[in-house]
Amino acid sequence: MVVENRTGTGGNIGADLVAKALPDGYTIGIGSIGTHAVNVTLFSKLPYDPVKDFAPISPLVDADGLLTVHPSLPVASVPELIALARAKPGGLTYASAGAGTASHLAGELFKSMAKVDMVHVPYKGNVPAITDLLGGQTSLIFATMPTVLPHTRAGKLRAVARMGERRAAATPELPTISESLPGFVVNNWVGFFAPAGTPRDVVAKLHAEVHKHMATDEMTRRLTSEGARFNVMSPEQFGLFVRAEIAKWAPVVKASGAKAD
Repeated sequence: MVVENRTGTGGNIGADLVAKALPDGYTIGIGSIGTHAVNVTLFSKLPYDPVKDFAPISPLVDADGLLTVHPSLPVASVPELIALARAKPGGLTYASAGAGTASHLAGELFKSMAKVDMVHVPYKGNVPAITDLLGGQTSLIFATMPTVLPHTRAGKLRAVARMGERRAAATPELPTISESLPGFVVNNWVGFFAPAGTPRDVVAKLHAEVHKHMATDEMTRRLTSEGARFNVMSPEQFGLFVRAEIAKWAPVVKASGAKAD
């Protein structure tokens, strides 16, 4: 396998290359919540269709997310955060890796479901966003577990709740946001996609190989230690999941007003 990085425009350049490749099983790409769910609404026009132009193969990794606050914020639970935000409309700020990113849209989804007003502060990536949170320039962040867990373990930040469907083995003491806001789930996922028209037997073979390697005990331990997991889905289930993600995030993106072009 040869890895060819094609970065730019939120992953659209690499996704478009895969969409237009020969459907022979020799060109596959890693798509994400951005390229295959959010960008179709975030960008006024995509060079590809995230559903029609791809043959889903398998999810790869779902990185657990944490709602994390600066220690100076007097909250230790989601209900306490909601109460504080309602008592101080517009008084809390949440950092993100940039407008339209998963960390931004998680905040918008939280605001909508909790009926609170918080100010979004976009940064150019997770590193500067977390740096300012550590310095107390912002109140909180919705970030993937690997980016904030070292700081919460060191006591420099406070983890309040997980953004996934279930409590994580790495942090079993942490509740999920959905325990207080039923239905709140943010999956920071990536997965393998082939060009549309790739033969079904080829897709099935690629899916079997992915599952064989990702489901090993060694890989499970490694992902768990980093706050991530392997989602087991058939190609058909993965395709339905992508459609559901597009439908889920479209109204959130529109309500946020975020535009990438």
